[in-house]
Amino acid sequence: MNNRFIAAAAGLILAGLSLPALAVDGDIEAGERKAATCVACHGAQGNSNNPAWPSLAGQPADYIVYQLQLFRDGDRQDPLMTPQAAALSDEDIRDLAVYYEAQEAVFHEADEELVERGREIYRAGIPGQGVPACMACHGPAGEGVKGASFPRVAGQHAQYMRKALREYRDEERDTDPNRMMRDIASRMSDEDIEAVTEYMTGLHR
Repeated sequence: MNNRFIAAAAGLILAGLSLPALAVDGDIEAGERKAATCVACHGAQGNSNNPAWPSLAGQPADYIVYQLQLFRDGDRQDPLMTPQAAALSDEDIRDLAVYYEAQEAVFHEADEELVERGREIYRAGIPGQGVPACMACHGPAGEGVKGASFPRVAGQHAQYMRKALREYRDEERDTDPNRMMRDIASRMSDEDIEAVTEYMTGLHR
């Protein structure tokens, strides 16, 4: 593991962050009531049963606020989420965000054949390809970074994360501040993406 590479990459990524830190003031009980319509896709307590749709349990509230605002305001498009978010008020978004942050994430089984390679990428990056360690932004245990709008990846469905990384790589998703994810994903092969997402889906303390 090249510790100097990891430290330098982490510093550059964090220094380039343009999102303001958000202290989310919401009502968990109100969020639980409002989440009733979200259960169909995101599952009970935010743990999705469909690997194509993201789990929200344990996601940092500021990240959820940011993404829901993007959907609501039309800056991020999805045929299912954009219409659902269109009617949300700022209060609704804050309430949903703190509710989902408070929920316990469910972890998934990873493909053992890919885990070792995925662990290397997550913890050390791919120095020869200019890919920094994923844990620099997503945390050693994949818990995300509250206040920096870096999402939780531990327990997220591997299929959903593969889709997200490929969309960033292929310039189909552009909501990452300062092109952080697009620049990183552009240096990753399909095999790299498959390995690291398998590792992340089963990552836990």
